Amino acid sequence: MGKRDPRVDAYIETKAEFARPILVKLRELVHQTCPDVEETIKWGMPSFTYHGILCGMAAFKEHAVFGFWKHELVIGENGKWRDAMGSFGCLKSVSDLPTKAQFAQWMKKAMQLNVDGVKAPQRKHPKKAPPKLHPEFAAALAKSPKAKKTLEGFPPGAQREYLEWIAEAKADATRARRIADAVKWLAEGKRRNWKYEKC
Repeated sequence: MGKRDPRVDAYIETKAEFARPILVKLRELVHQTCPDVEETIKWGMPSFTYHGILCGMAAFKEHAVFGFWKHELVIGENGKWRDAMGSFGCLKSVSDLPTKAQFAQWMKKAMQLNVDGVKAPQRKHPKKAPPKLHPEFAAALAKSPKAKKTLEGFPPGAQREYLEWIAEAKADATRARRIADAVKWLAEGKRRNWKYEKC
């Protein structure tokens, strides 16, 4: 038999009036389709587990969401998930939910994937183009070979932190100040966020 978590009741109670019926309905649909489901709170949101994480739901100021953990394998490349973080896009009323039959079909598929031990596909993030070295930063580095050597010796992520920080400066005075700090820190062998690194 499934397990209900009182924290989910508390979560629903704190949400906006429009969202409560949506969350209640989703919760009931999950339990009707998967009587052995267990509720929990993950990442601050109600989540449902059955042989591993199955799905979750949440409510925000103006919309609610529901998502299958293995969305792509359950629903496929449904475009609605791009509108919000859930499988069904932005939910603003109970009428935005799929039919009970459609929900049950997807839910059973998600359950079977978990029973079979199928892993969620890894999302491929497009590779970021390397940020460009700002001409003023390049000129300052040319005057400080030690700083330049340190920057070139850093891994790409550490280099990116400096380059983006300088490129993002909107005012010339801010950029000049950042370049001065960057050259000083690099000459001392420090990364951009050295203040937050553990000793």
